[in-house]
Amino acid sequence: MKVLITGVAGFIGFHVAKACLLRKNEVFGVDNLNDYYDPSLKKDRLNELNLLANDTKGEFTFIKLDIADKGPLEEVFKKGFDRVINLAAQAGVRKSLESPQLYVKSNVVGFVNVLEACRHNEVKHLTYASTSSVYGLNQTLPFSEHKIADHPIQLYAATKRSNELLAHSYSYLFNLPTTGLRFFTVYGPWGRPDMALFIFVKNIMEGKPIKVFNKGNHSRDFTYIDDIVTGILKCSDHPCEPNLSWDPLNPDPSSSKAPYRIFNIGNGRQVNLEDYISEIELNLGMKAKKEYLPLQPGDVTNSLSDIDKISKEVGYKSTISYKEGVANFIEWYKEYYGKED
Repeated sequence: MKVLITGVAGFIGFHVAKACLLRKNEVFGVDNLNDYYDPSLKKDRLNELNLLANDTKGEFTFIKLDIADKGPLEEVFKKGFDRVINLAAQAGVRKSLESPQLYVKSNVVGFVNVLEACRHNEVKHLTYASTSSVYGLNQTLPFSEHKIADHPIQLYAATKRSNELLAHSYSYLFNLPTTGLRFFTVYGPWGRPDMALFIFVKNIMEGKPIKVFNKGNHSRDFTYIDDIVTGILKCSDHPCEPNLSWDPLNPDPSSSKAPYRIFNIGNGRQVNLEDYISEIELNLGMKAKKEYLPLQPGDVTNSLSDIDKISKEVGYKSTISYKEGVANFIEWYKEYYGKED
């Protein structure tokens, strides 16, 4: 099977590419290697993929490009792909408040380019990243795909919700099977340096204070990267079909009479932020210096995924607890940055 992964040098894209290589897929990856965070981490991920391809006699081809550049992307699609997994995006809630045009270019214009390329090259299934942030003002927990998610509270979430709507129009008009995945707080080895776990571990080890927003009154559905990858590939391997029982008089937002679906992909368990920090302290053998601050603009207080739909339809199951996941991350962090106990 020939697979295209956009955002392949990113946190999730890297891990998906690894899994695809291990199961002997022919993997093509694109990424613009932007400097949202240290590009050396992205290049190290690519080096890992090349080493894995050599070790397993696999096929991995990397092409540097921005999905917002329509022409070069169209050329890549001429290679012909069985599956496309779109993980390229401008990430980060906070930065979206400062640079909205950047997010529209990457997350909306870029996504339309991917949809167009899939449409014109007979791609059998497009799986793409959305976000749990689309639930926005919704406070009914657990968050369910069967409920409307039309009140985002920051631009990043709005661009991702637009992806879901654009995907539906292409599924309906051009019979393009699309699956959108609402990720819930993904973490793990090789993670992004702007994410809480990365920042907390770094600062605690360096004796610096950590910023604890909303004075610690947060809970999150922390989802380990291996579970996310398993879910992505299960979805990609099972192209969606029209929901023949879909009722236009009582429409379910998570499916359609077109080949379109939305899934939550999370751990299905809620963890208090203070408990998360305590687990980091336990693994490091160090206490955090906490700076308690108010809730940040665009942030939500609590999140929890309802994963019944993805479990029933593709057999997804979350297996890694946050305690195991935190320990795995810290082990990787110390090895990668050469920090000994």
